[in-house]
Amino acid sequence: MPETSLQALASGIAAGKIVPYLGPGALKSARNVETGEAIPADSDSLILAMNNGKPMAPRLMYEFPRAAMDVELKRGRTALHRFLESTYGTTQWTRAPIHDWLAGIKPPYVIDINRDTQLQDSYADAPHTLIRGIARVGGTDYRFRIHHYDGEAYSENEIDQDTVDTSLPILFKPMGSPKPDPTYIASDADYVDYITELMGGFAIPDFVKKYRIGKQYLFIGLRMTRDTERMVLSDMIYAASEPKGWALIPAPNDKERRFCKRLGIEIIESDVEDLLAAAAGTFAEGGSLRMEKFVPCQGKSACRDDGIRCLTCGRGVHEIEQLRHLMNQLASLAIDYDYENVDEYSSYVARKLEKMITYRRENGQTG
Repeated sequence: MPETSLQALASGIAAGKIVPYLGPGALKSARNVETGEAIPADSDSLILAMNNGKPMAPRLMYEFPRAAMDVELKRGRTALHRFLESTYGTTQWTRAPIHDWLAGIKPPYVIDINRDTQLQDSYADAPHTLIRGIARVGGTDYRFRIHHYDGEAYSENEIDQDTVDTSLPILFKPMGSPKPDPTYIASDADYVDYITELMGGFAIPDFVKKYRIGKQYLFIGLRMTRDTERMVLSDMIYAASEPKGWALIPAPNDKERRFCKRLGIEIIESDVEDLLAAAAGTFAEGGSLRMEKFVPCQGKSACRDDGIRCLTCGRGVHEIEQLRHLMNQLASLAIDYDYENVDEYSSYVARKLEKMITYRRENGQTG
């Protein structure tokens, strides 16, 4: 796929039109702050880390959930979770470049099947909704937990899906994470329970089911060879548009090609670094961004949306809500201070805003 297409995908993510779906390879370059060792993220590295650097029996090396099940049966579920908590909750890792990029653009919806906290850290300065998968629990029909982040801390308790502020960015971590409290899906038994409920519709909140209709995805750092990851993916992207998305897979094998063809996913023989280079390339020479045209609202009577974007102006619902919120803040400022010369105030804001946008683009600053 030509470089310009990678740039279009990067722009689509920045605009909220394409959902980034992060796999183990997204954590490439993240290293232990003290030792310099790479973060264990893919199946083999997780198994080795869990077994003190030693390979396990060949049948257990096939896939991490199988090896994790062996540990759970021999030493208990708590032993497995202690390993994951030590790896992702206690050990300090350097930032992966893809997460620095995501921190700058903050897409409205991200799926991350890793168990670390780098995605959550990328949104540490912004309110958001966190969804994490759970398995083998009683007292609930669902296989997810939802927490609200107010810009400083996560809610002490879970929140009900009916009370979620759907205008906020959504971080979906189906395999769990250590924050705000540790919860993980790791062993075969975990995946059997989770995938069963995922297929039955009980592992995804209703507001996400509505929001994801017609979405497209970019699979970053995810090889399509692991059965459990492929089963989770198939249900996570249900109701996607066509093509359902694009997968960054350098040198894909036949198994990956068949799977992607069956699901309607286009393979791009590139990797995370290529995407980041293309993202940087969306700034043309001299620093000006290859931008889409802003289409003003045509009035309330003209508005029609599909839950994702306005069908009249084409802007995303999240984008429209953001602008409406900012406009309300500007109006409230004028009212609170009782400005008499509203026309001069409005003209001043428009002039300063134009200069600020130009300055920030010329200096490569993002939102």
